[in-house]
Amino acid sequence: MSILSNYSDGFFDVSAAHGFLPTKAPMVKLPSTYSDLQNVLDAMPVVLNEKEFGLLHTPNAIVAPVLAIQNHVEAIEKETDIFVLQALFRSYSFLASAYLLEPSYQQFKIDGKYGKAINVLPKNIAMPFCKVADKLDVFAWLDYHYAYSLGNYRKLDATGDLNWENITMCNKFSGQADEVGFIMLHVDINRYSADLVGSVMQTLQALDNGEKNVAPFLEKNWETMKQMNIRRKEMWKASRWQRYNDFRIFIMGVKGNTDLFGDGVTYEGVWEEPKAFRGQTGAQDDIIPMQDIFSGVIFYYPENELTKYLLDLRLYRPKCVQHFFSDLQSSMKAVHPKGLMGKLLENKDAKSLCFLLGILEEIYHFRNGHWQFVQKYIMANTKYAIATGGTPITSWIPNQILSVIHQMEDVAAAIASIGAPTDTLALSIYEKNISLLPTKRGLIDGQLALIHKNDFSAEAVFALNQKFGYDDTE
Repeated sequence: MSILSNYSDGFFDVSAAHGFLPTKAPMVKLPSTYSDLQNVLDAMPVVLNEKEFGLLHTPNAIVAPVLAIQNHVEAIEKETDIFVLQALFRSYSFLASAYLLEPSYQQFKIDGKYGKAINVLPKNIAMPFCKVADKLDVFAWLDYHYAYSLGNYRKLDATGDLNWENITMCNKFSGQADEVGFIMLHVDINRYSADLVGSVMQTLQALDNGEKNVAPFLEKNWETMKQMNIRRKEMWKASRWQRYNDFRIFIMGVKGNTDLFGDGVTYEGVWEEPKAFRGQTGAQDDIIPMQDIFSGVIFYYPENELTKYLLDLRLYRPKCVQHFFSDLQSSMKAVHPKGLMGKLLENKDAKSLCFLLGILEEIYHFRNGHWQFVQKYIMANTKYAIATGGTPITSWIPNQILSVIHQMEDVAAAIASIGAPTDTLALSIYEKNISLLPTKRGLIDGQLALIHKNDFSAEAVFALNQKFGYDDTE
């Protein structure tokens, strides 16, 4: 039942050493072979500096430079370096999204409504884009891992760490600080993913060896999640929610966004039929999906379209991450038919159950914080009801918050059934959570009641967080 140790594609290596981050920093610029492509990317952002605007600032200005780029499909066919391939995928992803969605951006500047996107990607971009996507075994669209976030950073101070204030984007759409902060904060959070992955693997190894004392590993997992949540709250500082629409349109996907793309995007010279891929989204990050599998939240997912969406997102991850998730899920089921909670209850391990409850609380804080981001960054900014990943904005996160609360209630009941532990820290986690669970339930129920109204106020939905003591900005 133990989890395997090798989940690497050369760029990513899911392990206690690297977590979900690349094995080393991505390439900042493309090799000279692709200088024409790099030149357009460098000139592309809406804002280049305090005095200059880029191609995306002016309607249709990007069209001619894109069409003039050489078709590099033959050069890409010969590439074998995974870091070059990743940089190429990132570059073509940015270029394709910028070219296709530039009209939508321009219309939004005029009247605050997303205009129709271009739905034909010219062959000089489509063919090499699909070739490099095929080599990485991913979809030919802007993704979270290789393109927009985890594979798109460079340090400002080479001696510093991955604090969001010390990293910037290699490729950009808006070129402004709010886009940089928004995306680099995701990299910052993943600094802690190595410890998180390590604690998961240690727990599984201990259980595989027949050990019953897994509390130290669960405590490490809980402590790491606490640190991640502290960093996550930096988003309010890193990226002003009022500026989200400066770049949001460019990270939209095709699937679920028929108002923008109709039946899909035609990739000239590659496929005869239009294709529809999902856009990049924070839901493609690996931290919470791993925690859902490890903790057992996945057992509480409701059977609905929103859950199908979350599971569908696994296909939008690197193959090494997909294999890790699949093996982790199999390993947790091998531990016990009801996962970790079932095993700890079977062992009458109240202390470990308390740390599991603490982990679930942090998953709740992560999701509820993300839900608050959605309320401010999206719901308060636009009436366009589809998220970048192609889901209904007001329903998919609450769907999972309720799953977490449900499991927290069951874990609390399990602890009560065998008796609370004497360990001071574990007991404090238990007592805190049983007192606050009704508040968590009251908050989400109140928000769902509001958003089910046709004329709901995003500010009213957000204000409930303060009323119930869960204002993420404080």
